[in-house]
Amino acid sequence: MTKNETQNMPSIQINAQYIKDLSFEAPGMPQVLTEITSAPDINVNVDIQVSKTNQDNVFTVELNAKAAAQTADTKKPVFICDLTYGALVTLNVPQEHIEPVLLVEIPHLLFPYVRSIVSNTTREAGLPPLQINPIDFAGLYQAKIQSIQAQKEAEGKKE
Repeated sequence: MTKNETQNMPSIQINAQYIKDLSFEAPGMPQVLTEITSAPDINVNVDIQVSKTNQDNVFTVELNAKAAAQTADTKKPVFICDLTYGALVTLNVPQEHIEPVLLVEIPHLLFPYVRSIVSNTTREAGLPPLQINPIDFAGLYQAKIQSIQAQKEAEGKKE
């Protein structure tokens, strides 16, 4: 490739998006609907998994979202939703930008799909749709970097 051809290539290319795993359980249905007297306690966790494929500059990025709700008073499970949503991406960015793109930009692009799938799944189950709050992936990435730096500094002081 010539330098001009490289400059015209997109820096981020989403080759495919996919649901890798979707699990939904509502173990107490329909009885639990009559037992809900107040807003249920809802716990949502989102994790990012990145892996390199066997092709140059091609990666998989997967968001793992787990949402679970239980009644506030009796702690009976209302629902458990597990979703792994991913993308196959090609990056044409400088080496120092690969990690932030994979851990911030790509999750930012995928999150609306994750949010929609979880919302639609809970709605289709006969429950109010769960709207996962926006996630600050840049803030999480910065916190990760600061944690790594603090750990290195602590290890340096021990020596």
